Amino acid sequence: MPKGKTDYKKEILPIIFMGFLFILVHCLALIVTTPFRVAGVRSAFEDPNNPMNVVVILSIMIVFTVVILLIAKFWKKKLIQILILGAIGYTSAYLFFPLLSLLIPRSISINLYFTIPIAGIIAVILAIILVYILYKYPEWYVIDISGIIVGAGAIAIFGMSLGVLLVIILLIVLAIYDAISVYKTKHMIDLADTVMDLKLPILLVIPKIRKYSLIKETKSLKEKIKGDKEREAFFIGLGDIVMPGILVTSSFNNIEGGLLISASVIIGTLIGFSILMVYVLKGKPQAGLPLLCGGAIAGYIISSLILFSELRGITFSF
Repeated sequence: MPKGKTDYKKEILPIIFMGFLFILVHCLALIVTTPFRVAGVRSAFEDPNNPMNVVVILSIMIVFTVVILLIAKFWKKKLIQILILGAIGYTSAYLFFPLLSLLIPRSISINLYFTIPIAGIIAVILAIILVYILYKYPEWYVIDISGIIVGAGAIAIFGMSLGVLLVIILLIVLAIYDAISVYKTKHMIDLADTVMDLKLPILLVIPKIRKYSLIKETKSLKEKIKGDKEREAFFIGLGDIVMPGILVTSSFNNIEGGLLISASVIIGTLIGFSILMVYVLKGKPQAGLPLLCGGAIAGYIISSLILFSELRGITFSF
């Protein structure tokens, strides 16, 4: 984006829509949390307050990032597409199942020996349809819808799996990692460039013009950053929405009467997002998590102190 040529009026609506995505995904995650419990969806860890949970999550994320970058450099990117589409299908089915269980019978018994898992079958079918559409027609709105579904499911699962203190520690570590990977090593830009080329919902797309088409996009993210021409869309990593969202659902799950704290976390995230957008409008890639996670944590601390005069939900166990 050339200096001095930014039409800020044209930027406002996409930025508002981007902020709405945060609210939508976080609220959807809160909505599905109770159905997850009713459907018997288990957390990813046996003890949500065990600090080793954070180590496991960080290790998986680092390994995943390294594997994706290595595949992109030495093998075919098609393999990355298969891996991520598979993960999207699995997470989508995981989200659809508890929601469908509220509307239709989870299973139908034909006889004493044979039972048809109706909700499970339909959830898998819906997930397959979503993945198929994403593969065949990866337009920006298909990417965004898929990202919203996957993001809400991931937030709900991790919010059930981690205590508040561990989430805060995770967000601090990830914020530092995000800053290093964007400003120092710059490998996060390489990762985003690879994912953008494959048109997968790891990056959400917010067009700035009506006729924008992601399918017709030919320039890489690096080319857009270096170019002088004004970009036609904003791109935001799904992780930038998911990570602060985990504190939203963790507060709701682990603090009695924690809905107000969850709402405050969302507000804090949006304040961090607003500050982030000031830097984004300058046209350079920014590490989103430092401001987003910082805002989320500040929202938790301030609201918890005001409502309870203490930091509620802070527990630690081995």
